[in-house]
Parts: sequence; C-alpha cells; structure tokens
Amino acid sequence: MSSLSSVKNIVCVASGKGGVGKSTTAVNLALALSRLGLKAGLLDADIYGPSQPLMLGVAKDVRPVVRDRKLEPIVAHGIECSSMGFLIDEKTPVVWRAPMIISAFNQILNDTLWSDLDFLIVDMPPGTGDIQLSLAQSVQVTGAVIVTTPQDIALLDARKGIEMFRKVGVPVLGVVENMSTHICSNCGHEEAIFGQGGGQKLAADYAVDVIGSLPLDLKIREDTDNGNPSVVASPGSTVSEAYLGLARNLLARVESLSSDSQQPRISITDD
Repeated sequence: MSSLSSVKNIVCVASGKGGVGKSTTAVNLALALSRLGLKAGLLDADIYGPSQPLMLGVAKDVRPVVRDRKLEPIVAHGIECSSMGFLIDEKTPVVWRAPMIISAFNQILNDTLWSDLDFLIVDMPPGTGDIQLSLAQSVQVTGAVIVTTPQDIALLDARKGIEMFRKVGVPVLGVVENMSTHICSNCGHEEAIFGQGGGQKLAADYAVDVIGSLPLDLKIREDTDNGNPSVVASPGSTVSEAYLGLARNLLARVESLSSDSQQPRISITDD
C-alpha cells in the first residue's frame, strides 16, 4: 500500500515559469498550515533543482533513514519533508532524461513514509511538463495553487499552468499574487514594481479566487536563505500574517470543494 493512503489532501503549488517565488510560497504555506494546528508535509518535486532542504535549514550531511526500502521524511520546523536534495550532493547535477526523472519523482512521492497528514504540499517544478502530468495521473490531487507575479510575462505562463491542470482534471484552488507590492524600508513608500491588478485579472478570467497577495520583501528572501522561513522566523510580522491568511483561504477552498462533492446531483432526462 502506498504511504500516500495516510494523506488526506495533496495540494500542488505550481507556476508557469521560474523566478516567481513558488518554492518560498510552498514552504511558508506548509508552515502556516502547521501553525494553524494541521499536520503538514512538504514534497519537493523539483528533481533538477531541489531547494527545500536549504529553505528548511536542513544540514548538508543529513540523509533520510531507509526502512524496508522506504524513506523516512526529514522533519524540520515541525513539518515532514522529502526531497531529491536529501539524496544527492548539492553540487551534483541531475543529468537525466524524462523517464528517469519521472521514475525518481514517483519513488520520492510513493516511497516516503508519510505519517497521517492533513496536507501534503507539493512544490512543483516550473512549467507544464512530465512531473505535472505524472502527479495528476498517479494520485488523487485535491487541487492546485498557481503562483504568479503581476508582471505580464509571468501571467502569460500562469495561464498555461491553469489550462494544464484543468485538462488533467485537477481543480485550481486559487491564484497567489506574489511580489505584489514593495514597501521601501527607508521611507515607507509603497510601489507596485511588477505592475498592478495582474493576479486579480487572471483569477477573474478563469473564475477562480485570489487566495493570497504577498509582498516583495527583503526579509522573505533572507529568511529562506537562512533556512528559517518567515512564518517561523517572524511569527507576528505582516509577512507571516499574509502567509497565514493564504493558509486560511486555502482551507476554505478545500472545504468548499468537499462540500460541493457531497451534494446530491439530480439528473433529469426525457426518458
């Protein structure tokens, strides 16, 4: 039996392109769910460029324990995590073709001894490729969260991500607009460096909600680089509250999906 049988909800955090803060959003979302009293895990699905070991502050020499040919997840800041980054040296490139990548991903997904989790957050690689399709076809995914910046080029790629999840039958739980505004640490001036309203327009076009609006803040980058993400580094800060708000909105969307699926459906025909 797959260890995923103990996981209640699998949520993908995805983006159409790299550089929009998807991994930072994923780790802080998982930690925010944990702060709200839920049992959360984090799967780093980026086989080529795993970043979660660094973001969670896991020492470079830490390796997962192997038990009955299964991997025990590494626990950091109270959440379980599995990543290719725990299995290879950080300087070693993964020079594999697609079939090997898919095989490695499926092993990390299914051969990790996850405990009874309320949520498994999957930090997806950027784009709409093999890993995304493999995940959608192999397990029951609760839904996907699309991370974008307000910038036009990021929104263009985010649309492709939404279309892909819809084609494979994965509900889009909402859009997260990252780096929405920047507040100068010296003068307090607020500026929309990457534009305004992009996330809201994207969500409106696809009839989904903006479930998170996150600032462009130097502290977020510093915290993750130090292995101490903002939700745990600064629990009372505005940034931390933004991630907690995202987690609460995600919970509401998942509850709404669950309620909809339990509603009786009446089919009327001419017979």
